[in-house]
Amino acid sequence: MATTKTRKKSGRPGGRPGAVEIKKATLGDWIRAARPQTLPLSIAPVALGAAAAYLMPHLEVGPAWHWLRAALCLAVALGLQIGVNFANDYSDGVRGTDKHRVGPARLTASGAAKPRTVLAVAHVFFALAGAAGLVIAIRTEYWWLIAVGAVCIAAAYFYTGGKRPYGYYALGEVFAFVFFGIVATAGTTFVLAGTVNIESWLAGAAAGSFASAALLVNNIRDRQPDTAAGKRTLAVLLGDRISRILFVVLILAPFGILVFFALFYEKAYLVYFALLAALPAAGITVSAKTAPELVLALKLTALTALAFGLGLGAAIAF
Repeated sequence: MATTKTRKKSGRPGGRPGAVEIKKATLGDWIRAARPQTLPLSIAPVALGAAAAYLMPHLEVGPAWHWLRAALCLAVALGLQIGVNFANDYSDGVRGTDKHRVGPARLTASGAAKPRTVLAVAHVFFALAGAAGLVIAIRTEYWWLIAVGAVCIAAAYFYTGGKRPYGYYALGEVFAFVFFGIVATAGTTFVLAGTVNIESWLAGAAAGSFASAALLVNNIRDRQPDTAAGKRTLAVLLGDRISRILFVVLILAPFGILVFFALFYEKAYLVYFALLAALPAAGITVSAKTAPELVLALKLTALTALAFGLGLGAAIAF
């Protein structure tokens, strides 16, 4: 991301020894800081929730489909995901947690962008998610959804923000399961259909398991620097071996849930092809010795979630 170069000083041939100039973040750096590889974890639960809603008729008017509401649900999910990524960049950067990170460099910690700028960008995406949620509340007249949205934004920010971020107390994976799994999936179904069915709850558990697995493998990669920084993630708390085993359980658990769908939806069994990404992710995580290997496992986890979400969504709806 940020690169350095020797700073030349007049009157001192060769420049001052050891002096470096930090290159400011480019557009590409900002895009990478949004962590687009994590966005499938937001797309999958919305696809699953929308498919579950598609099954249900709308009371007296028969089957209905609200494309605008579905798009707004996706906007909320993506806004929260990108917002939490920038908020995490800011919070861990100003705390010094990212000082010795082994993964890709971050905007704040590298000095490529001012902390307040990174935080402002996080707030912009939270605001966009909130605006989309407000439109949903207005169109559905479920005003209590505004409170739910506020809780979601607060959960996204306080993952690493605030005085006592829950991400520093081994609760990140739990919140990822709840908010990027159950809430995102069941919430989408409710917004579209006015109720939530068993398909939505089970699909939400599957999406949440993928989200937790993605966060866990990321924290396995950063376990040693997080330990040094006093960040007690689940990977730090459980230790290396148990964390890797838990990752395997989390990434494969959705395929156990898939058995239910395969019994009732004739094309659902095709979603087992997502194992072509899940199994390599599990194998890499168990055996990985370097950070790049775990980064690859994270990408494969996100790919698995996307394939599972879109595939099962299609099997349910069509």
